[in-house]
Amino acid sequence: MTQTNSTPGHTQEYPKYEPGETVALFIPCYIDQFFPEIGEATAKLLTRYGVPLAYPEEQTCCGQPAFNSGYWEEARGVIHQFCNAFESYKWIVSPSASCTAMCRVFFEHVDPDERIVGIGQRVFELTEFLVNVLGITDTGARFPRKVTMHSGCHGRRELGILEQPLTLLQNIRDIDYRELPNIEECCGFGGTFSVKMPGTSLAMGKSKVENIVKTGADVVTSVDISCLMHVGGMLRRDKATRHIECKHIAELLVQE
Repeated sequence: MTQTNSTPGHTQEYPKYEPGETVALFIPCYIDQFFPEIGEATAKLLTRYGVPLAYPEEQTCCGQPAFNSGYWEEARGVIHQFCNAFESYKWIVSPSASCTAMCRVFFEHVDPDERIVGIGQRVFELTEFLVNVLGITDTGARFPRKVTMHSGCHGRRELGILEQPLTLLQNIRDIDYRELPNIEECCGFGGTFSVKMPGTSLAMGKSKVENIVKTGADVVTSVDISCLMHVGGMLRRDKATRHIECKHIAELLVQE
C-alpha cells in the first residue's frame, strides 16, 4: 500500500516503508558546515521511531548551486558523486526541501540517465518522510513558544510540502502557532540569487520579516534552513527584531 501526497497540484505516491529498512541521511553541505545540530536532530528523530540510519561519508553536495547558476556541466559531476554515494540505499532522507527538490525534480534536467533519475527519486524531505511514508503526525514534542512558519518555494512548488510540516507543528504540545501572512511569498534568498541580485533579495526579505513581525511570534521555523539563514540575518540586523529566533523544524520536533 502506498501513501499519497494530497496537497493540491501534487499526486505523489509513496512506497511503503518496511520496518528495519535502512535510511541514508543526506545532510546538505550548509547544514554540515554551519548547522550540525539540525543533522543531529534529524538523526535523533528518526532513531526514535526505530529507523536504522546510515551516513555515507562520500556525500558532498546535490549540485544545486552550480545548477541554479547555469553551470550544468559542473553540476553533473557533483550529481554523479551524489549518486555514487547513495546508489545502494532504497531510502534517502534530507532535512532540506530545497535540496530534496534538486534531487527528485532537477537531476533529470541535468542528466536524464535512468540510473541518475532513479536515485534522485529516492530522496525524501524529512517531514514528508515522517507524514507520508511513516504515517507520523505527532512526535510528542513540547515547545511552549509563539511560532510561525516560513514555507520555502522549492518544497511547496516542486514537492507539495506544506501540510506536512504544518500538521507536525500544530501537534506540538503547548505551542502557540501563528499563521504567517502571505506564506506563499518567497523570502528572497534563492541561493546565488541573493548574491547576484542583492537589492531585490533584500526587498523580498524585508517583506517576509515584516510579516513575521505581524504574527507576534518569537520563533520562525521552516523545513529549509537556507531560507532561515537569509531571514535570520535580516532579523539580527535590527534590534527591534533581534529577539526572534530561527529554528529548523527538526529542532522543534525533538523538544521534550
